[in-house]
Amino acid sequence: MKPRSPKDLRELSDEELQSSLWESNSTLTKLRFQSVLGQLHDTAHLRVIRKDIARIKTLVRERELETEKLERGLKLKRGL
Repeated sequence: MKPRSPKDLRELSDEELQSSLWESNSTLTKLRFQSVLGQLHDTAHLRVIRKDIARIKTLVRERELETEKLERGLKLKRGL
């Protein structure tokens, strides 16, 4: 499986990102169980999923920080 590119992930909405994060986490859990049971053939897939999760979480955090920055800017303008 190929990793998702940040460019593709940035085009997703917040809801789609959350859904994708949930799906990736559930996939990672399944792969970990397969690994423990010795049924996992492609161990590199674990790494790809973990990195996808990290990319998604990074984008979610960037968006959170951006909204906080905008809110702070609005509060400063109102206070002046």
